[in-house]
Amino acid sequence: VQLQASGGGLVQAGGSLRLSCAASGLTFSRYVMGWFRQAPGKEREFVAAVTWNGNTYYADSVKGRISISRDNAKNTVDLQMNSLKSEDTAVYYCAARSIGLPIASVSEPRGYVYWGQGTQVTVSS
Repeated sequence: VQLQASGGGLVQAGGSLRLSCAASGLTFSRYVMGWFRQAPGKEREFVAAVTWNGNTYYADSVKGRISISRDNAKNTVDLQMNSLKSEDTAVYYCAARSIGLPIASVSEPRGYVYWGQGTQVTVSS
């Protein structure tokens, strides 16, 4: 299984970035796809997740600014990030968890079995 994240970079505060994650080696529709991030010196934190049929979940800190979507035909999951803030600076990881797990735990990293390599997002103020 491979999750290949791309799209990170340097952007000014208030700007936008779109991250993409391409999955291979798994039956994509059987997995909830999520994005997490980890800033230096901090724990990995949940950003957003999307179920196979498009239900979405977001961390409170990103609601209204970040949108997650997936394309089951292309095995991709995207993260559109708008109105970026300096506190959004982190390495962003895409991850996959089985649809059989309780959705209430979708924000917990331990439920995700596959992880991408991460892509750096830096927001300058």
